[in-house]
Amino acid sequence: MATRRKSNKKVSVTMAIIFIILAVAGYFVYNKFFKKEEPFTPAKGAISFHFMTLGNGASGDSVYVKAGENDILIDAGSQVGSIPTIQNYLNKYVTDNTLEYVIVTHAHADHYAGFTKRNGSLFDLYECETIIDFPLTNQTGPMYQNYVAERADEIKNGATHYTALQCYREQDGAKRVYDLSGDGNVTMEILYNYYYEHTFSDDENNYSVCVQFSHGSENKFLFTGDLEAIGEESLINYNELSKVKLYKAGHHGSNTSSSKDFLEVIQPEICVISCAIGDSYDFPKQYFIDRIAPYTSQIYVTTMANSDYTNGAKYTDMNGNVVVISSETGVTVECSGSDTILKESEWFIENRTWPANGK
Repeated sequence: MATRRKSNKKVSVTMAIIFIILAVAGYFVYNKFFKKEEPFTPAKGAISFHFMTLGNGASGDSVYVKAGENDILIDAGSQVGSIPTIQNYLNKYVTDNTLEYVIVTHAHADHYAGFTKRNGSLFDLYECETIIDFPLTNQTGPMYQNYVAERADEIKNGATHYTALQCYREQDGAKRVYDLSGDGNVTMEILYNYYYEHTFSDDENNYSVCVQFSHGSENKFLFTGDLEAIGEESLINYNELSKVKLYKAGHHGSNTSSSKDFLEVIQPEICVISCAIGDSYDFPKQYFIDRIAPYTSQIYVTTMANSDYTNGAKYTDMNGNVVVISSETGVTVECSGSDTILKESEWFIENRTWPANGK
């Protein structure tokens, strides 16, 4: 009889262990494959920057900014097909279907495609209160014409439109600095770029709208679109730049942006690259790594193009949707994908080299 009780006890313990193992395994499977990504909810008074994955394996920019009651969208790439992905992400946060500010940095598809679909662009899907965009462009084609038409429709529906130059000059009701918190603690500043009012025939990138957010007196967050080195020189010369907590890598981490002189001024603590590593552009470049490494290793990348990448169709998350949150307790980073920083990733180890003078 005692033997039978011992046997039953062993069976019970074994079954309990099996149950626990299955429960733990089930939890991980559910979280990896079935659980919907929950929106990040930073503390009141914080500002958060959401670098979105864009539903394909093509490099492009779209950043959502949440500051108090303000919903801000900077760019909407990488392709027209990214619109549903961007909308699905925004809808977790934009509860009133209104974007207080939309900033369109320049007229390249990987930055503004989501605003160019006639009768189906993000301008049609959301009420946009203020649109700030590039004063100059070399574009004349159908995509640009669609953008102009969509923007015009949004203005007819009540939106206010300013160029970045109007903002900098504070003309026609535009502001250089927008108070996002009501008490001056969180602000959005439109910086001056020489190429807001001087044509540059070689590259559309230098027309990029540049904006800096501030949280308190110390925390700065810098966005320069695809500005190239010559444009970065103008930012240094015409603006009072200083060290920043966050820098969105210029031009997806290309050779021609994030110049040595520019990085020496801003010395970023965190850098996020909106790109699809491994695609045909091969971002981020080794030159970019060499330049930024002396200042930070806290670099994150949204997306990775798969080895069978074809026309931007195949991709997986790298760090996924990267959210940088600034609150009273400090600046933190949350990722929907891997939390691994770029230099410790398998892709980087196989394809790039961290310089000896890097942090």
